[in-house]
Amino acid sequence: MTILDGKKVSNDIKDEITEQVKKMKAKGEKVPHLAAIIVGNDGASLTYVGSKVRACERVGFESTLVKMSSTTSEVELLDKIKELNDSPEIDGYIVQLPLPDQIDTQKVLLAVNPDKDVDGFHPANFGKMALDMTTFIPATPFGILELLERYGVETSGKHTVVIGRSHIVGRPMSILMGRKGFPGNSTVTLTHSHTKNITQITSQADIIISALGVPNFLKAEMVKDDVVIIDVGITRVADDTKEKGYRITGDVDFANVSKKASYITPVPGGVGPMTIAMLLKNTLLACERHRVKA
Repeated sequence: MTILDGKKVSNDIKDEITEQVKKMKAKGEKVPHLAAIIVGNDGASLTYVGSKVRACERVGFESTLVKMSSTTSEVELLDKIKELNDSPEIDGYIVQLPLPDQIDTQKVLLAVNPDKDVDGFHPANFGKMALDMTTFIPATPFGILELLERYGVETSGKHTVVIGRSHIVGRPMSILMGRKGFPGNSTVTLTHSHTKNITQITSQADIIISALGVPNFLKAEMVKDDVVIIDVGITRVADDTKEKGYRITGDVDFANVSKKASYITPVPGGVGPMTIAMLLKNTLLACERHRVKA
């Protein structure tokens, strides 16, 4: 069994990006600039955005953090988005979700300039991804592809089962794993809360990508020997033995499923670190495209 070490691979990617940024600086080129908008004081969101800012510092990017109060109106947020769209300094930006109830998330995501949409959530970018065109791939699916590629996990002709159909992970993964090329060329089954006999489906899978958000959902009896497991789930589970009072748990019963798997991602330290690394990679791509256009 091989651990798909997202922490190590993400650090490798950050090192590669750091070298590219050094070369850009040596040529007198503009350094990539990533911005993040956060509305409100959600603890998990603040932690996540903070880690993105630190990642920018590590690779030599410029970064801007735009904090807005939880009472921010939709109009105020859309004005800020227009400002970032129009700014030649900003190469890419993200709007941290979830947004407060008074703001229409769909309207906000549609307002983002697709050329700066490094999260890959805009319908224009999602559509291009579905059509195999060059675009920004959402960071978490992009990170999963990168892990599979760097570990040389065979995907061609394999049966991939995706658990969960969110727009952020499940649905894009189902499209990407079925595309031509590597990683891809697999036969994909997309399962969700209305899927019947899910064990019958997962037990036939060569690769399982679980993005359900239900702790320890995938048990050893639900998988076959030598399965490849990608666990995207990340849930805080109360645990009095831990200093913080909780532990981070994935969708997969790691202790038992890992005994049958050929490759498996740990939680934490698997898919999570890859997401931020690929956000940086998308920002680098955005900067290069803007330079070519200019």
